[in-house]
Amino acid sequence: MKYRKRPVVIEAHQWDGYAAHALELCAWIGDAASYAAGHIYIKTLEGTMAADPLDFIIRGVQGEHYPCKPDIFDASYEIADPGANV
Repeated sequence: MKYRKRPVVIEAHQWDGYAAHALELCAWIGDAASYAAGHIYIKTLEGTMAADPLDFIIRGVQGEHYPCKPDIFDASYEIADPGANV
C-alpha cells in the first residue's frame, strides 16, 4: 500500500546564530533545551540533538521540539498562511 503524509501545520523558528536568540528559543522550548558552545541542545524522542545556526527548530504535533536543517525544511514545509505569524 502507499500512504501520503497528512498536511499538518507546525510552528517553527529559524535560529539566526546569535546567543540572545538561542536563549529565546530555549525559553520557547522549555526544560528540554539548553545553549552551550554555539549550539542549542534539544532533548528529543530520539535523544539529544544539536541545532546549528540557521537550523529551524520545529514544534511537532505532540508538542515535541527538534532541529531541522534549512534545506530539508525548505523541501518539506511551506508557509501555511503568508499573512499571519504563527
